[in-house]
Amino acid sequence: MNFQSADQFVDAIVEKLKAARRKTVEDASNRDMFYAVSAIVKERINSAWVETQTIYKQKKVRQIYYLSMEFLIGRLLESNLLNCGLLDICNEALTALGFQPKEVYAAEHDAGLGNGGLGRLAACFLDSMASLQFPGHGCGIRYRYGLFEQRIIQGNQIELPDYWLKEEYPWETRKDEEAVEVQFGGEVEMLTKIDGSLEFRYHNTDKVMAVPYDIAVVGYHNKTINTLRLWSAESPDFEQNISSQGGAKYYHELEHQHSIEQISGFLYPDDSVYEGKLLRLKQQYFLVAASLKSILSSFKKNYRLPLTQLQEKVVVQINDTHPSLAIPEFMRILMDEERFGWDDAWKMTQQVFAYTNHTTLSEALEKWPVEMMKQLLPRIYMIIHEMNERFCKNIWFDHPELRDELPGLAIIADNQIHMARMAVIGSFSVNGVARIHTDILKNQEMKHFYTLFPDRFRNKTNGITHRRWLLQVNPRLAGLVSDTIGKKWVKQPSKLISLLRYSKDASFLNKIDDVKKHNKQLLSSFIYTKTGIMTDPASIFDVQIKRLHEYKRQLLNIFHVIHLYNELKDNPAMNVVPRTFIFGAKAAPSYHLAKEIIKLINQTAFIINNDKTISEKLKVVFLENYNVSLAEHIIPAADISEQISTASKEASGTGNMKMMMNGAITLGTLDGANIEIKALVGEKNMFIFGLTAEEVLYYYQHGGYVARDIYEVDERVRRILDQLNDGAFGSQEMEFKDIYYNILSHNDPYFVLKDFDSYIEAHELVEQAYRDRNTWLSMSVTNIAYSGKFSSDRTIQEYASEIWRVRPIKGWKFLI
Repeated sequence: MNFQSADQFVDAIVEKLKAARRKTVEDASNRDMFYAVSAIVKERINSAWVETQTIYKQKKVRQIYYLSMEFLIGRLLESNLLNCGLLDICNEALTALGFQPKEVYAAEHDAGLGNGGLGRLAACFLDSMASLQFPGHGCGIRYRYGLFEQRIIQGNQIELPDYWLKEEYPWETRKDEEAVEVQFGGEVEMLTKIDGSLEFRYHNTDKVMAVPYDIAVVGYHNKTINTLRLWSAESPDFEQNISSQGGAKYYHELEHQHSIEQISGFLYPDDSVYEGKLLRLKQQYFLVAASLKSILSSFKKNYRLPLTQLQEKVVVQINDTHPSLAIPEFMRILMDEERFGWDDAWKMTQQVFAYTNHTTLSEALEKWPVEMMKQLLPRIYMIIHEMNERFCKNIWFDHPELRDELPGLAIIADNQIHMARMAVIGSFSVNGVARIHTDILKNQEMKHFYTLFPDRFRNKTNGITHRRWLLQVNPRLAGLVSDTIGKKWVKQPSKLISLLRYSKDASFLNKIDDVKKHNKQLLSSFIYTKTGIMTDPASIFDVQIKRLHEYKRQLLNIFHVIHLYNELKDNPAMNVVPRTFIFGAKAAPSYHLAKEIIKLINQTAFIINNDKTISEKLKVVFLENYNVSLAEHIIPAADISEQISTASKEASGTGNMKMMMNGAITLGTLDGANIEIKALVGEKNMFIFGLTAEEVLYYYQHGGYVARDIYEVDERVRRILDQLNDGAFGSQEMEFKDIYYNILSHNDPYFVLKDFDSYIEAHELVEQAYRDRNTWLSMSVTNIAYSGKFSSDRTIQEYASEIWRVRPIKGWKFLI
């Protein structure tokens, strides 16, 4: 049904409530309304979904499959309404029925399919592919439990299960008929056939059924609906297996079923113990094995072409190293099931796979113990071993100048399988996600691979979907932009640059100021509801929201807060612009130091927020359980965007782009995409501090930095660290001893003290700029104007033309 008015939508809601929920409007809750509206939208999507797949099949288009362990898609109802062109009508209809639209949309649970920037990027990419009409789909795992639900109790992070699938998830469609089998363990028998070829047979394997659940990915104001396919692990014929079993056998089957379900049970099981590490490896193979079977089945069914032409119609993008087992698994399928020889299979593999690297952190470049791989995936290990042997022989004979570098190039070294090396060797494209990150890969971390394969390396700076992160989450700002420069920016975000001509316009700046004040008032109310903390919307809202990791340096941020508090206590009459520091972060459950930093932030917040002598000048807020929906509340209200990672450590960042797009000013190091933001807006429109990547890398390679020297000579630093020891910000002395010793005994590995003075100076400049409202607002507008460069539409267009070699599939121009 095409809805022409809110009245028609009201009628549809009333009917759907009766039919699906057996409720009247008077009896309905926000959750009932959420399910009713979702059902209406899904019905509208489904026909276009079928038509999209039909057109892809008829035109035999080249399709992209984006393999990722994370897809942080957030809530979908409001986003789908926006992309379908129904958001305004639905808002009007819900209001007419006596409901607050935002409360109805908030009844949806965030999908627990990701952790941080990696998963949010994947979600943005899917949105852009559909909105630009590229035939691209996601492949992931349908985790029953997300990372965890974070609670802060007495300052400590407590992890509770995030059972996001406890209630029906309206956007998924189970496809039993497309389930596939995945095998683990067992033994491999190698046979030599009469013609001399080898045949491999598997015995005593553990079989798991991978059942797909499909979620529609809705393009903006077009009829393109792509697919996010999520795999659920289930026991084959479980009911039949246990129906005839009794006693111990029955319970054995139950335990086996539970073991299988764990594969898709938890996002990122704890890998600090062997069992957790083994489960992670199972998850990664489960994802790639199921996805490749599905991809090949679809190719055979829809294209009816020889398998030798697969690379002409399929490209698989590996999002970080997690899905890199796809490379040996594809080789296994081609050789063992399709009877290809090694050389032909390897040539096809290198034409199908592309790899995105997201980090230079050594601990994040995955490695798996050889014995674990042998035990869990014996045939896959055999293939990896052969890949390694052939690669090393090639280096030895064809590149003798690199013989000494073989330990750092080999896929198997030090009894470990190095997944990033395998991904580089087995793919046709390797890309970083920001200019500096790609340069570090080429010149430092993967220098010798770059020497071997210079044509494979390229940069694709990350992006964000402006539809969600401006149009949806900040409707007042989006409306003001459209009123000022027209609406073409929605489909062509680069046109935001037209705002530059208004960066000195007093009338427009006043309107921008009003929008920001409104958003800050909304966030203040939200913070009070969630925490009971009163915040001043007139204060500077200084925001750092991201995963808690030492290199992201939330510790530097809270050290500055403590320093500011110390100054105010020493001089209560000091004239400062009031500040509200807002944190949101989760620490991995086994990451002790990160959890200690969270406690320090919360203990500091408790002391400062309850000190009436400075209560009007300084507040600290830690918002628990940071996720996409919480980010949607915070980002439109941010004044300062803290992007303060140790230079060279942050591959790109996307939070910097989201806050920039909403008018926040970046305070950051020359790291990741901050460098590209600076190249556009200029240093006068952001606040840069700290060591450069070159300086950081020099210290790592040559030494010369001694943290204790700064402790000895900088009274501000010494006072803060001593306060950590003497219990000033804790309930007991030495409560934060691990932070203290990590800084002084482990020589401050992320240069918190080294950058401290420069960071303080940058904050002084923030205060000066904020006092001059016109200057500040002009800086804000300049950032919004240049933010179109960081739309994921631009990123996807670059992937499509330079890596995937696909074009938009046009053919329809009307709304769904």
